[in-house]
Amino acid sequence: MKITRKIIDIVLIAVLLYLSAQVSTLGWNFFLPDIKVKPHDLELPERLQAHTRKLSQDIGRRSVFNYAGLEQAAEYIIRQLESSGYDVKLQEYFVIGKKTKNIIAAKSGAKFPEEIIVVGAHYDSYFNPGADDNASGVAAVLELAALLKNETVDRTIEFVFFANEEPPFFQRDDMGSRVFTKIAKESGRNIRAAIIFDMIGYYSNRINSQRYFPLGGVFSPNKANFIAVFADSEHRQFAERAVSYFRNSPSLFPIRALILDFQPSVDFSDHWSFWKENYPAIMVSDTVFLRYSNYHKDSDTWEKLNYQNMACVVEGFRSAIIGIADN
Repeated sequence: MKITRKIIDIVLIAVLLYLSAQVSTLGWNFFLPDIKVKPHDLELPERLQAHTRKLSQDIGRRSVFNYAGLEQAAEYIIRQLESSGYDVKLQEYFVIGKKTKNIIAAKSGAKFPEEIIVVGAHYDSYFNPGADDNASGVAAVLELAALLKNETVDRTIEFVFFANEEPPFFQRDDMGSRVFTKIAKESGRNIRAAIIFDMIGYYSNRINSQRYFPLGGVFSPNKANFIAVFADSEHRQFAERAVSYFRNSPSLFPIRALILDFQPSVDFSDHWSFWKENYPAIMVSDTVFLRYSNYHKDSDTWEKLNYQNMACVVEGFRSAIIGIADN
């Protein structure tokens, strides 16, 4: 009898989890109107599209397994940073016999230059064009670097482009951000926060276009028309600060903090490397495979992305980064 009751309890729990997952896809905004916003800088979408198209179509696959593409992407990023007026530094290291590099451009803080805010993205791709993953993040950081070049901020902002985020290097010592954070910790660098952009380009106003893990989205939107800030409970305060600064910006684009523990997507990017060294960090993302069916596929191409929305996200985080750097 006890065994039968236990089986019934397990079945009931499984059913509840399944129903929770279904509710999380239906969400609570079934009747809410579509969100349509425009950036203030009307040329910003074109610049973001140009970066994304260059990296994903003209250059294409970018990894040590397609080394020419990885090198071409690095050269493009360096040229763009230099054209924005930055002195570029390279953090070079070898992976399977190939020299790879993290690319760093710094804007010095006016009051506390030794305190650092990292704004980063990985520029390699997973055996595919990698338009959303992660040419979109690279495009965002390139434009943020350009937009913030002439701003006066209290703390130093470092714009960092990481190599080797994708498998088989993910969460290994060869991961570019892991190399960066280990060196930073060993040298005693005072990194106050890191904001990592990874896949920010795909959006949809279609009902049920946004998915969640079970119990993860019961009170969350069912339309994939928002940008998310990922963190675990330890970094909740930083995530909520970033969201607050974003919402106080001129951008009207919707944003949500997704605070997840024990979920398989919470540490799926370079912010994991910062967590390993106890640096506060968040990931800015369109929620990856929870909405984007082209994740890690050859179909992840530039024309599928929404550059108007990307521009709104960039403008919002321009204000958020200033807020974080000054407070």
